[in-house]
Amino acid sequence: MKLQILVSAVKEDAKKLAEKMNLQAESIIINQCGENNYEEFEFQGNKIRCYHFAEKGVGLSRNNALLRAKGDLCLFSDEDIVYDNGAAEKIVEAFRRHPEADMLLFNVRVCDDRRTYWTEKYHPVKWYNCGRYPAYSFALRTRKMQEKNLTYSLYFGGGAKYANGEDSLFISDCLKAGLKVYAIPVEIGEEVPRPSTWFQGYDEKFFHDRGVLYHVLYQWLAMPMGLRFLLKNKSEMCSGSIGYKQARTLLFSGIRDAKKGL
Repeated sequence: MKLQILVSAVKEDAKKLAEKMNLQAESIIINQCGENNYEEFEFQGNKIRCYHFAEKGVGLSRNNALLRAKGDLCLFSDEDIVYDNGAAEKIVEAFRRHPEADMLLFNVRVCDDRRTYWTEKYHPVKWYNCGRYPAYSFALRTRKMQEKNLTYSLYFGGGAKYANGEDSLFISDCLKAGLKVYAIPVEIGEEVPRPSTWFQGYDEKFFHDRGVLYHVLYQWLAMPMGLRFLLKNKSEMCSGSIGYKQARTLLFSGIRDAKKGL
């Protein structure tokens, strides 16, 4: 099986990026840099194609890569991921061992304050627990995804109207389309810490946008799922200028606004 790595980047030197990330398979880099250009080169015997685009937005970036994906498998990635030696072989072997899986979510090491998941046992991912996984853990059977016309939302994520949640929505769409999604305890690399491109603290926009996201994700269950989210993270998120009651009000206002349309 042929693996392609789909990299979303911002203002990067493509050749330096391929080396920094230790790309071990054919890759497509979408570089949001304010200009339109194309370059192609080889790194460690693998073809690297880099599309430099003027437009911005992580969802748009990932969709631009998806449009050009031709491999049997594709792995989503970001510019701050560094792959372990042998990562590409691990991914291909995992799909060989699990023909039942259309999508596998791999472990990537991150610092403790950014960790949202860590898989210790192979298990299916369902609608109620799909919100934990970042894009850099995603690997899919390309044809299966393209047959279902699956793409990233342009409303959520860095550079979009609403701050984040594009990865959760993508997994949710995969599940709704009938894809079989599993989390697998296989490590493939690590994230190098960097400033967030979207997170500005637990402010009014954060809680409002979370309400919008929960409406899109959970529909009539948005309010109970939102309350669960706030109660679970109350000590961390509601200890600053915005307390629990205001956070709840903001989240519920996001849900109500989303009902009127994005």
